[in-house]
This record gives sequence, C-alpha cells and structure tokens, in this order.
Amino acid sequence: MKTYQDFQKIKAENDNKKVLSFVLSAIEEYKNSDMYEMAVLADEYDRHQNRTMVQFQKFLYTLSGSVVPDNISANYKMTNNFFHRFVNQQNQFLLGNGVSWNNASTQKKLGKDFDTVLQKLGKIAIVQGVAYGFWNYDHLEAFEAKSFVPLFDEVTGALMAGIRFWRVDDTKPLRATLYEIEGATEMIWSYGEDKGNYILDNGEVTDTPNTQSYKNNYRTTEIDGIQFVDGENYPSLPIVPLWANENKQSEFVGMQEQIDCYDLIKSGFANDLDDASQIYWILHNAGGMDDKDIALFLQRLKTIHVAQVEGDGATAEAHTLDVPYDARNQLLDRIEKDLYKDFMALNPETIANGAVTATQIKAAYEPLNTKSIQYEYQVIDFLNGILELAGIDGEEPSFTRSMIVNAQEEINSVLASAQYLPEDYIVGKLLDFLGDGDKKEKILKQLDEDEMDRFGSIKKTQEVPAPQDGESSTEGQQSEVAPTE
Repeated sequence: MKTYQDFQKIKAENDNKKVLSFVLSAIEEYKNSDMYEMAVLADEYDRHQNRTMVQFQKFLYTLSGSVVPDNISANYKMTNNFFHRFVNQQNQFLLGNGVSWNNASTQKKLGKDFDTVLQKLGKIAIVQGVAYGFWNYDHLEAFEAKSFVPLFDEVTGALMAGIRFWRVDDTKPLRATLYEIEGATEMIWSYGEDKGNYILDNGEVTDTPNTQSYKNNYRTTEIDGIQFVDGENYPSLPIVPLWANENKQSEFVGMQEQIDCYDLIKSGFANDLDDASQIYWILHNAGGMDDKDIALFLQRLKTIHVAQVEGDGATAEAHTLDVPYDARNQLLDRIEKDLYKDFMALNPETIANGAVTATQIKAAYEPLNTKSIQYEYQVIDFLNGILELAGIDGEEPSFTRSMIVNAQEEINSVLASAQYLPEDYIVGKLLDFLGDGDKKEKILKQLDEDEMDRFGSIKKTQEVPAPQDGESSTEGQQSEVAPTE
C-alpha cells in the first residue's frame, strides 16, 4: 500500500496530472490489498450473503471422467446469520445507550445525530476492521474501510491523508475525494471505451480552487448573493480511524471456516432429506425396458398412481431411505457453541431457561463484557480524537452497557441499601430496572413536591395548641376560631 511519504513526493512536483495518477493507482493498489479483501468479504457475511454458499455448485462425474453441473438433485444454499448477530450484539452492548458526558453542552456541540453515527462507525469497524470518522465542521460522518484508502505515516503510523472513492455502478464515472491536512480535493475519472478500465487522461480535478478548506466562511448580500469569504482548516487531519481491536483487523478473521462448515452441513442435510423423500423403485425381470420405458413407468405412477410391469415374473418394489440425523445434529450444535465461544458472544439460551440468579447472568455476560472492555479502549481513543477536532476539552466519555438482569433480585439489593445511598441514585437505579430511566428527573421533582406538601402539613399540625386539662381536643380547636360570649 502507498504511504503518506509516497504522496508527499508526488505532491512536491506540483503537477495535478501526477496527483491524479497517484490517487488512481493508490485506489487500484488498495483494492488488491488484504485489508480491502477482508473488508469486502466480512461485509458480505454481515449482509447474510455468505460467499461460500452463494458460489457453491454441485457437480457430477460422468463415466468418461468429465465434470458437469448437477442440475437434477436438490441444491439448497442456506446461509446462517451468526456473524451479523454477533456484530450487533457487541456493538449495541457498548454503544446501544449512547455516550454519557460530564457536561450537558457536549452532546449539543457534537450534534444530535452523533450517537447514531457512532453506532454506525462501530459496526463498520467490527465488520471491516476499521472505520473512519470525518469531523465535518459541526457533525460526524462515517467512512467505510472498503471505500477509503488510508495514507499512513511510515514513521509514526498516524493517518495523515486519505482517499475516499465511490461510483454508482461499474459503467459510471469513478469519483474520489483526496483528504489532506490542507483541505479536500474532488476528482473524477470517466470510463474507458472498452468498459474495463479508467482512462488516466480523462481524470480531472473538479474543485475551484483545487483544494477546498474544511471550514469555509460565506457572506450574503442582496446584490451579489452568497459569496465565499475565506476558509480555514484543522491543525490535523479531520479524519480519525476507529479500530475494531488492538490487532487492527476484522472480527471476522478466523470465523469463516466455522460459518461455512455450519452452512454446508445444514444445506447438505436438507439436500439429502429432499432427495430421500422420493420413492425409489426396483424393477425385477424387466431388463427389456429402456430409459424411455422407465420414464413412462414413473410418469404413470405420478399421474394415475398405477403402472403395469409387463413380462413373466416382473415385479416392482418401492424403497425409501433414512437419512442419518444424530451425528449431523450434534456437529451443528457443537459448531454453534464454538462460534459463540470464539466470538466471546452471549448465547441467550444459557439464561433463558428457568429462574436464573443475578450471579448466573453476570457469569454468562462475562466473555462479552471482557471483549467489550477491549473494544471500549478503541472507542475512547477515537472519541478523544474527535473531541480534539471539535475543540472540546475536559471531557471523559462513559458508557452504560445494555444487559439482561434479574429485576426482582436487583431491586431487592438496591432497596436493602437505600438507607446508605442518595435518593437520586436509588430512584435512578429502580427506574432503570423498570425500563423508565428517562423519567428520573420528573419522578425526583414529584418526590420533592410531595415532600414539601408533607412538611407543610406537619408544620400546620404543630401550630395547633394542645388541649387544656378537662378540655377535649375538639373544644380546644373550636375555642380558637369561635367568637367568645
């Protein structure tokens, strides 16, 4: 892959044509890299288009040894969705409730869609190995690894520039945006006549001026309309990578073989059941029948369910096959358990049966929680980079994990500790267990109002004089308000 230093050498020549050539070659070289190939492959499995099964074709071997496609027997291509389920579980476990900040103003500065875009970035990173967050003045945008060429520094390994590329389909122009610290440059290449390659001479820079600033200032007048005033940039590249893990690779690595094995066994089992569901006939003393006669025999059986077998001693016997079940079913169960273990995912079936305790639930979540801690470090590094670009200081992001709990047991534990904890904490925890966490402020306000009402009632009662000896309380009260004679 090309590096930032490679780009600097080309840029120093101050020749747009050479820059266009570099960008195009960088795209083509990146599309042949392991990083890109894994991103595309993992994305296919996340979209439930498991490549091995989609491309699978059954074949037959003829008597001469030739290989021909088998278009007769059953050929089910069932694909599982384990990877998509695992990815969403890991991502939503950490980011499903959004990011919590020390200051309420931080969320407003980052934009109302920040948590949504962050979840999108997280999923892309887990699937493709890395995602790129572009801080575009006042909001966050997500770039996929399969459409972004990173230009890393050869010395520090930092992302110093990048190329985002896309096209509508294989016959449309290729578009790209070159992102540098100095600004962004838009480029386009028209398609060649042979519909197979892009023509370098057809490439052009579409910006005026060539490089656009990331933060542009405009003014509007009645005479001239909207006019560009000036632009400015960030002190560093406004694109921050979000890695899936410390290995900087897709979580799909090492999983394809198990997923494909599960699909092949399950589909093969379905094929065998389909083929075995048919009745096989053995004809005795019918050697004079050719293929045409046998086909006619089967056709009459299917239409009128009666067929004649001609010839002395000729008979027909129907047979069915029993497909082995136990061994395949056990292997499928084993592969499924191994998939959950290897991905460190939570299998809901382990806590769905019976009354499980809070300790059992936490134990079931421990692998996912351990993995999410490592994932959280990557997310925090990413957020720190975005906060720096947005000019926000003194913030420490925190997360609330989405977990299944034994509500009754957890509520009892909170209530048992209520006398030692602040009221707002107790109310918040109880409302979270009840699924009404967003009503915390309203409930606390209502409790304060009720407390004031109770305090007023107590105070008013204390102001009433106590009854004298030999005088009932009712008489005492009446003597306060009734006129004396």
